[in-house]
Amino acid sequence: MSRNTPAVIRWLASTLTAVAALWLLSGPAWAQDKNSDDDLEFQPDEVKRTPPSKTLARATNLYDKGDYYSASIEFKKVLDGETEDSQANRQRAEFFMGKTLYQLKFYAAGLSYFDKIAQLGNAHRYHSATLKWLAALSRVLPETSGILEKIGSYDPQELGQPIMDEVRDELYYLLGRHFYRRGQFEQAIRLFGGVDRQSPFYIKAKFFTGVTHVRKYEGKPAVEAFKEILVIGREKPPYYSLEDIKKYEELAILSMARVFYSTSQFDTSIKYYERLTQSSPDWLDSLFESSWAYFMKTNFSKALGNVHTLNAPYFENFYFPESTILKSVIYYKYCLYDRALESVGEFQLKYKPLRDNLKQLLDKYEDNAEFYEYVKKIQSRTAGLDADSRRLVLSALGDRTLRKTFNWVNELDAELKGLAASDKAWQNTKIAGEVLQELTLQKSLAEADAGKLARERIERLYKELREFSRDSVKVKIEVLNAQAGQISAQAKGERITGDHKEERIIVDDEHFMWKFNGEYWKDELGYYRFRIRSNCPKK
Repeated sequence: MSRNTPAVIRWLASTLTAVAALWLLSGPAWAQDKNSDDDLEFQPDEVKRTPPSKTLARATNLYDKGDYYSASIEFKKVLDGETEDSQANRQRAEFFMGKTLYQLKFYAAGLSYFDKIAQLGNAHRYHSATLKWLAALSRVLPETSGILEKIGSYDPQELGQPIMDEVRDELYYLLGRHFYRRGQFEQAIRLFGGVDRQSPFYIKAKFFTGVTHVRKYEGKPAVEAFKEILVIGREKPPYYSLEDIKKYEELAILSMARVFYSTSQFDTSIKYYERLTQSSPDWLDSLFESSWAYFMKTNFSKALGNVHTLNAPYFENFYFPESTILKSVIYYKYCLYDRALESVGEFQLKYKPLRDNLKQLLDKYEDNAEFYEYVKKIQSRTAGLDADSRRLVLSALGDRTLRKTFNWVNELDAELKGLAASDKAWQNTKIAGEVLQELTLQKSLAEADAGKLARERIERLYKELREFSRDSVKVKIEVLNAQAGQISAQAKGERITGDHKEERIIVDDEHFMWKFNGEYWKDELGYYRFRIRSNCPKK
């Protein structure tokens, strides 16, 4: 009745998406420099430059002066064919319109213009220059905006051009992310490897190099990549913030712990799990996952101690239903059948009603956009859910990928509000109408995507609870059979016999033993041990 792998080791997606929280909140300096535009323009030798119309010249001049509202109106005239500008000049207007909307902080609308250019490829004279602006947008838009796919439409060889000097490392990283998401792991690793070690994107690229090797089941190079991040953590280069360094150090430590666990190197795995402190957002996950490592080492006193910590009142907003199953299995191995049944009953009492509530919640709305609105009500405590069900749902909605999806909706909503607060005269122009239409459409699609993803997360949680419920029933049956003397030879061999020496709890000079009296203290969390004595027959 052994459990070889915890269900919690579905770690890759949640770990990867942590990276998104580290994006810069504003664009690069060159994007704000109105005098830096000349070096963004490419003119094929065989195309003769034709003079711009007065409208286009006026639009460009207004852009240079920072009058973006007026500039957008004039660029729109060129794009609508109201001038006799050449095709090359209309492409110039299209490129500048994307930049103008960027400067107005209508990022989603600007992205639509740059996307048109990217799709045309080299047929558009500003195709290469657009790549820099897509990089700038990647810093202010979440991945769910589709920004990586648009960057991924470019040939990596284009990064060798001098114009890419300022953003080459960033683009190597972003293109690597794109190919990683497409499952083209060798290409992703090559691109990550192109990031210079002195670049602030190096630590991100190195982390994704590690997780890409994990996806390829290559443990050794994965660990080497993660260890390089720890070296950076010790060096603390000035081009990283201490916050970023700490974040990536913790991600690397957790990733190494999981790699070593997956290769049955449980001692090494535990060593890395225990390097995470209570201040880490992943500390509870590491505590639970290390419980399984201790279980595999038959260090049951520590496994039970970790489970005890997870049930502390400080963590009522976090759920680890499998920990209760783990506890019942340990008691079973020690022939402590009453305690095992008590743990099974604890699981069923707590989680069966919650599982039923999740099913009712999932059946409430079929339309994804309506489900999104319902989820927003859950988050704002206006959905009418009981406290336990709400906390359980929010634990599923804490997924970082989902948060990014919700952030994309929020970004579009913020841009719509920005549009409503913009110059009143400008709101009646063609370009403002186009921006409104684009933002409204994108928000509608984003809400549906967010609702779909939220539903999937809650469905996954529901299925996990259903699976754990089946596991709890299996444990109960095994316990009842054992009480009746009906136990298999294999199960007998896995029991901790009565002549087994009680696990020693070793206390070092910096700690002392203190009997738990029913009251939790924060400085004790993670240090609990269980004295457990077998009730099984002696050999």
